[in-house]
Amino acid sequence: MNGVVTNDNSRTDLIGLTFQGTDFPGLFHELADAMTRFGVEIIDVGQAVLGGSITLSFLVSSQHPEDFEVEMRRLAELRGLSLTLTPGMADDVHRLPGRAVVTLLADTVPAEALAEISAEVVHHGGNIDRVRRLARTPVTAIELDVSGVEVVELRRRVAEVSAESGCDASVAAAGLARRGRRLVVMDVDSTLIQDEVIEMLAAHAGREAEVAEVTERAMRGELDFAESLHARVAVLEGLPVEVLDDVRAAIRLTPGARTLVRTLKRLGFTVGVVSGGFIEVVRPLADELGITYAQANTLEVADGKLTGRVLGEVVDREGKARALAHFAQNEGLPLERTVAIGDGANDLDMLALAGLGVAFNAKPVVRAQADAAVNVPYLDSVLFLLGISREDIEEADNLDVDSAAMSGTGA
Repeated sequence: MNGVVTNDNSRTDLIGLTFQGTDFPGLFHELADAMTRFGVEIIDVGQAVLGGSITLSFLVSSQHPEDFEVEMRRLAELRGLSLTLTPGMADDVHRLPGRAVVTLLADTVPAEALAEISAEVVHHGGNIDRVRRLARTPVTAIELDVSGVEVVELRRRVAEVSAESGCDASVAAAGLARRGRRLVVMDVDSTLIQDEVIEMLAAHAGREAEVAEVTERAMRGELDFAESLHARVAVLEGLPVEVLDDVRAAIRLTPGARTLVRTLKRLGFTVGVVSGGFIEVVRPLADELGITYAQANTLEVADGKLTGRVLGEVVDREGKARALAHFAQNEGLPLERTVAIGDGANDLDMLALAGLGVAFNAKPVVRAQADAAVNVPYLDSVLFLLGISREDIEEADNLDVDSAAMSGTGA
């Protein structure tokens, strides 16, 4: 029974039903089973559960609408649910072209941020079609599925709004562009790890404060990175090569780093690191985490001591971008399917080249130019920008624990 289509896209045979109340196991089945007695055709269905309360909507076509409505009202009353019936309801229209995903991150998302960002969507001619929470710990992550917008312009405005509201937000193209395998490339110092390796080495020479000041200026973009690197490495002259072992042992991973890499690898993604630091530290760290690609500077050593020089071409701002492009070519992936994460000015070219550039606890110059900014201290929060929920992450971790337990018992 197709019914009569009216000018407003409604059909006379369609009925919209929205049940609201306290959720309980088996509710969906009970309602769907009751519908089978009335020759009901399901046109659409949607459900949301929030804090134990459920909103469950059906769009149906029924050959016996009067009897059907009576039975639905009876079931709703029996289960303590409110029921809204809308006869002649229109079927969904096609979503507007220009689909995007807006992701919000914060310890707790302020209402002001939601209000201002949703206002930007409306201002740009868009509509918020779906909303879901991706995580409630260690941060709150909310994803808005949007249509009818121009992604680049909305991204620019949302970045401005999020900077003012104190809530991180990103805008990414939706659809197939967001699915499938990716290459994720990270900076190391102050991104994958909490430390600056050059400063840790300089501490062994008693020059940490001096080097830290130069590092900070280089990360802000005030100094040429290659020149600043040579100047900082020069103070390491004469240090025994064994200090590298001490530094490797003292490195602190950024919270969430292991979870990020582990989850990306489960998805079949390729992970790489590229650093203006030193391969003698970066490569063992990459091997420990199971990271495929690693590129960094090489320290010159003579007679068991550091010479205060680096070998070969410096991995600087342009070098990081070249490395990302090279990794992507090796993987047979277009640049649109790459993600770059970094914090300093020498990461800017890499962030601009990638399909998604993420500024992680970054300097203002980097936050202003990146596609997305993450200012919470958890590196695995980047997963939420890719549409991966905390529930997905924890479920995969639990499966690994269960598999390891079974393997240990010989099962």
